[in-house]
Amino acid sequence: MRRGILHTGHNGLMPTLVVEDLHVEIGGLPILRGVNLNVDAGETLGVVGESGCGKSMTGLAIMGMLPPGGKVTKGSIKLDGRELVGLKPKEWQDIRGQQIGLVMQDPFTSLNPLMRVGDQVAEVLRLHRGMGKKEAAEHAIQMLSTVGVPSPADSARKYPHQMSGGQRQRVVIAIAFIARPKVLIADEPTTALDVTLQAQILRLLTTLQEEEGTAVVLISHDIGVIGSVSDRVSVFYAGRAVESGPVEEVLRRGKHPYTAALLAAIPVPGRERLLTIGGQPPLLSELPVGCPFAPRCAHRFEKCDVEPNLEPVGGTEVACWWASQGVSV
Repeated sequence: MRRGILHTGHNGLMPTLVVEDLHVEIGGLPILRGVNLNVDAGETLGVVGESGCGKSMTGLAIMGMLPPGGKVTKGSIKLDGRELVGLKPKEWQDIRGQQIGLVMQDPFTSLNPLMRVGDQVAEVLRLHRGMGKKEAAEHAIQMLSTVGVPSPADSARKYPHQMSGGQRQRVVIAIAFIARPKVLIADEPTTALDVTLQAQILRLLTTLQEEEGTAVVLISHDIGVIGSVSDRVSVFYAGRAVESGPVEEVLRRGKHPYTAALLAAIPVPGRERLLTIGGQPPLLSELPVGCPFAPRCAHRFEKCDVEPNLEPVGGTEVACWWASQGVSV
């Protein structure tokens, strides 16, 4: 992500979203430790890793929605070249919903239980497009139809609790897309759904992205979900990416020992025993000296006492001294 890669998109143009050397603290505790990523228009970047690795915090930082006590201490977040770090609350109101959309994993808690769903979809247009109530309501019904909500005019008059989980998730996607944002942050958008609904929601996100040319950051702990729709992937561990590159290269030939361990832990038909990663992710308050994955790594050697940077290794970027020697894991 260094040496100019961040500033030239994979289509040869300026990336829509550029995050460079992002550091975030909460109450003085380091949460993100130098995150780099960029996403082109119409591209999906998958972000994968165990719970607590910094995936969701990266999405919240991009949205300017860090929790109380959270702050960006270093780095840059740019949307079409505009710096977002340091924006005032009023400026963020013009960004969220209109230029950056958000789909969260639990639609029931992200929807207002006291508002009809049609009003919640229309509210985006009234706030960001200045539409009148009637016109916004008509567009909201059209959008509910686009995302596959049954009987959209009738559904628009329902409250969230009157809809199924899959329907609520479609409403959240309608809210996220109706203002045609340049970037969409999708944080575990299918976790609470069954496998059939997961596939439907992922197809819907892909279709809308292709139609609108939206840059998507898809956050998930599920490698299968990431692999099915992403163009590129960043594997996170202990608050930073440890491997990044084209999804086929990373998920088929993971070069970082952590990536390889994640892939080995995927259930395989016929395998009698489920493989796991030994040990636990480090507490961010007690990070080990050197590579944070070293205590769990079978390939640890002396050089791992110094934390490695992301370096190009055979088509991907890997933060691993072992992988940088060209040794297969």
